[in-house]
Amino acid sequence: MDTRCCIVGGGPAGLMLGVLLARAGVEVVVLEKHGDFLRDFRGDTVHPSTLEIVEAMGLLPAFERLSQHREDKIQVAFADGRLTFGDFRSLGRFPYIALVPQWDFLDLLAEEGRKHPNFQLLMRTEATDLIEEDGRVAGVRATGPEGPLEVRAGLVVGCDGRGSTVRAASGLEPRTFGSPMDVLWYRMPKMPDDAPGTFGYAGRGQMVVLIDRGDYWQSAFVIPKGSAGTLKAGPIEAFQARLAEAAPLLADRVQSLKTWDDAKLLEVKVDRLDRWHRPGLLLIGDAAHAMSPIGGVGINLAIQDAVATANLVGPALRGGGLIDESLLARVQHRRMLPTRVIQAVQRTVQKQVISRALAASGGPPNAPKVARFLSRFRFMRRIPARLFGWGIRREKLSFMP
Repeated sequence: MDTRCCIVGGGPAGLMLGVLLARAGVEVVVLEKHGDFLRDFRGDTVHPSTLEIVEAMGLLPAFERLSQHREDKIQVAFADGRLTFGDFRSLGRFPYIALVPQWDFLDLLAEEGRKHPNFQLLMRTEATDLIEEDGRVAGVRATGPEGPLEVRAGLVVGCDGRGSTVRAASGLEPRTFGSPMDVLWYRMPKMPDDAPGTFGYAGRGQMVVLIDRGDYWQSAFVIPKGSAGTLKAGPIEAFQARLAEAAPLLADRVQSLKTWDDAKLLEVKVDRLDRWHRPGLLLIGDAAHAMSPIGGVGINLAIQDAVATANLVGPALRGGGLIDESLLARVQHRRMLPTRVIQAVQRTVQKQVISRALAASGGPPNAPKVARFLSRFRFMRRIPARLFGWGIRREKLSFMP
């Protein structure tokens, strides 16, 4: 196959970039190794920065028809009550986070892409290597339902996640910052009399996060890095007891976790490339910078990367000819500052809050006096909401048909 742009990875960044390019007349092929998007506990938090892009694309009515729950504040539960540490109600047009199953969002983007004859989404097609000619990346080798496939392209964009095959084939090495934690994700039933909201518990060296999904709780049990094997070597009943102790709200329903298969492990990584590009190749999203789940910003940063790529590289792709590497460097330059700032905040929270919480002993603590004092001020509650809801240097669509 020959195409103008080959995008590897049909996640939020890959599909968003593919749709934006196709709508502007660029020939695009997107490779997705899975047969569908149905994988649970992926990034489901759609922030105001992404909602602005969806609206600018004219897709907001279709997005609002998707099953979703909206959250306008983030809280932490202490022994003496909950405190609000992030208040999104001041964020203008979209004063909330939309919690949407990622497969529904990806299906929406794929459906939009398929409206355009110059957009191809090849499912069950896995990239295996890069094609290189005359010092440039000239395409992708892949395996699909009908066997081996070569896709030659003027530009290859790697959007294939934190375990990126494209990144490994490119020789570009990430700088790894490490993380003190991994996360077990699972579902918990939600009872009619449960207080709504998205919040977390901390105490006895354990942390539990509850995300309100309307008719159920999406819950995360935060564990020390690398400890999942030891934990899963024990009976599920022991984990049920720990969960009931750490999150009292769940004590009457922990038996819904029948086996360890009901808890999915996320091995947390925080890393980034110092260089996101080579001639003919650009890496964006988790392939360029794996984010901690803190703040739920991964999907939104990836989409911002995609919009920046469309804005800066799209006109050259539409115009034909070789893509100058300086354009790819401009994408990195624009998106590196937001990546560094958010990762710095995440690493600080990991070190100052999560590491200490996991090392603590005793029952759930009362709220620290300074935290209770700061949470009283609305402007203080707005700071994390603006940082994670809007981000740094949020992108606006300029490459339009």
